[in-house]
Amino acid sequence: MDLISGLSLGIQTAVTTEGLLFCLIGVTVGMFIGVLPGIGPLAAVAMLLPVTYHLQPMSALIMLAGIFYGAQYGGSTASILLNLPGTSTTAVTAIDGYPMTKQGRGGVALFITTITSFVGGSFAIVLLMSFAPKLGEMALAFSSAEYFSIMLLGLVAAATMSLGSPIKGILAVVAGLLLSTIGIDSTSGEVRYTFGVLRLQDGINLVAMAMGLFGVAEILKNAGTPERPKSAVSKVRLRDLIPTREDLRLAVKPTVRGSIVGSFIGVLPGAGPTLAAFLAYAIEKRSSKTPERFGRGAIEGISAPEAANNASTQAAFIPTLALGIPGDATMAVLMGAMLIHGIVPRPELFTTNPDLFWGLVISFWIGNLFLLILNIPLIGVWVRILTVPKRVLFPLIIFFICVGVYSVNNSAFDVYVVIAFGLIGYVMSQYGYPPAPMLMGFILGPLLEQHFRRALLFSRGDMATFIERPISATFLVLTLLLIASIALPLLRKRRAA
Repeated sequence: MDLISGLSLGIQTAVTTEGLLFCLIGVTVGMFIGVLPGIGPLAAVAMLLPVTYHLQPMSALIMLAGIFYGAQYGGSTASILLNLPGTSTTAVTAIDGYPMTKQGRGGVALFITTITSFVGGSFAIVLLMSFAPKLGEMALAFSSAEYFSIMLLGLVAAATMSLGSPIKGILAVVAGLLLSTIGIDSTSGEVRYTFGVLRLQDGINLVAMAMGLFGVAEILKNAGTPERPKSAVSKVRLRDLIPTREDLRLAVKPTVRGSIVGSFIGVLPGAGPTLAAFLAYAIEKRSSKTPERFGRGAIEGISAPEAANNASTQAAFIPTLALGIPGDATMAVLMGAMLIHGIVPRPELFTTNPDLFWGLVISFWIGNLFLLILNIPLIGVWVRILTVPKRVLFPLIIFFICVGVYSVNNSAFDVYVVIAFGLIGYVMSQYGYPPAPMLMGFILGPLLEQHFRRALLFSRGDMATFIERPISATFLVLTLLLIASIALPLLRKRRAA
């Protein structure tokens, strides 16, 4: 299908009353949650996944994707007005955004971030339309051996490139893979690792695990932190939002560079929008002729990271839709949502479900346009929401999480699973173990096992099939190089000690 035909099909699919409604709901809820410090897009998508169970797959994905990139937009508001990042991706925005607020230019900072986020997102959507179908066509030549090898590479990359210790990231992936084996083996029918608990024969509920690891754990982590300070901005007038011509001139090149950096980082497994935002900021500061302005309210310091994090968010859909390899934990949850709705992300998706792919792409643009239109008039509302105390907000969120996960299967056992993984996620964060690789290992585990078994079946048990096929061997070599890049510095450090 050519680009024009694809766009035409996408418009027919996404520009419907239902499509527009769920896109609007998704981005609005995403903005609302993104504004609240400490929640973030990952917890938001995990918490609201059960709400989509009774929707059509297309509407469900449009809404969840809207929550994802809507939360990225909303996160910048708390960063700029309170110096309190709503999400980790917008932490870098606070460096120059909050000084602008103290200078009385918070409205301008919010306007600039809205525009640059839209530009960054649009840039990545063009890449998604251009390259994802081509990547899918190339991947049609893959057999199970190639799929196993690229999934292994994706998991190792996710573990080693995520923030924190790579060794702890790999251990988290292994834990996720082990958890994915619980339940009845689909090939042999054997019951594995249930320890006599009947409820575990169907495996661990993905929604309960994701909501616990990211929703409950985030609440526990933030419950002990001090109450949010009052905003330096109580009311934002329209004239406060208008940037000067010099502001716009300074924002143009950083926005373009941030869009490119964010798109590149977005397609890498495990890198994510946080790395994209910090890298874009570092590039701007290093290339600036006046680096001393950074940290004191430089326009470049907010335009580049905001363009980068939104571009990265949209670009992460490329490997997920084309290869079934989620770029980060949020994409892993979205991929889980696709599987729950009977959609398997794979190269054939572009030919078997072209309406879904192109409809989703068009909805991204519509969603970004909604954000552009809604974000600025709602700034006053977001400022008031930030005054809600945590002692009221957090118990309410926990309550809705429990109700949401119970409603999936009408199972009290799933509520216990949420609480258990909430505690596990909290303990992991206290000891520096990232929970995101664990979730990716849990989601990709069954697919990894399935392709491993199938490859051995076709080769009659010959393990050499993984290295005899050139593409599979290339992925395995890259995996080994990644592991060596972690192991060698550690060995040198130990010898030196």
